[in-house]
Amino acid sequence: MRPIQIPASINKYIKSHLTKEEMCKMAADSYKNLYKGEPDISVVMPAYNETESIVPALASLCANKTNRKVEIVVSNNNSKDDTEALAKACGVEVVSESRQGIAFARNAGMAAARGKYILNADADTIYPEDWIELMVKPLIENDDVAITYGRFSLIPIGSTGRVTYFFYEHIAQLSRWYNKKVKDEAVNVYGFNSAFRKEHGLQVEGFNHPPGTIEDGWLALKLRNKGFGKLFYVNNIKALVWTTDRRIQIDGGLWKGTLKRVKRVLNIR
Repeated sequence: MRPIQIPASINKYIKSHLTKEEMCKMAADSYKNLYKGEPDISVVMPAYNETESIVPALASLCANKTNRKVEIVVSNNNSKDDTEALAKACGVEVVSESRQGIAFARNAGMAAARGKYILNADADTIYPEDWIELMVKPLIENDDVAITYGRFSLIPIGSTGRVTYFFYEHIAQLSRWYNKKVKDEAVNVYGFNSAFRKEHGLQVEGFNHPPGTIEDGWLALKLRNKGFGKLFYVNNIKALVWTTDRRIQIDGGLWKGTLKRVKRVLNIR
């Protein structure tokens, strides 16, 4: 069951009373518990002009609980604001990618990552404290899993309320079921909530994708078709991430965005 309201454990990052500087320090202090030398896991986050959201996102990742060695890599994609400075203040690794585009940024982050496992994150998303462990565990324990992907709920930044999104998310879940059963499960994989093995990602040329396709789903398709294993859906509520609704706002709002998604599912142009 999805929560109707945003949990307090997530909301504390969204509506924090801390300044950016204070939250950066908190993130840097927490990161010391994750970064314990040569990493097993690399969390890669592309970023372009994310001054308003990257600090809470990094703070939530740095507060994750796991016994595994973790590094966080921010791939700065020509940000014109203080995104890079904020990420560095959080104590994480920052690399630069001058070629504009999400696939370039994700590939640069993956190339710089030192972990065996790559977790994909976004700068407008808040992560629960068990996310890293729950997303990577199926890869570690099962050789026949190529990529894991998880669940998400929406943080309203526009006029649409959280209760409306609660019902929308249940309807959207039906479209993901349809994708898996009728179309292709790979389209359910999102770049802000998935994980794979770095060596396999490199063998399929990372997030490179043909025109008209999306980088994250295409990566999942390539990994599966290459024979690296199946797609694994992490359904645990403790791995549910919270991302802003800005993609829906870009699509013109909830109803226009929903119509676009329905057309995509049904292949209506």
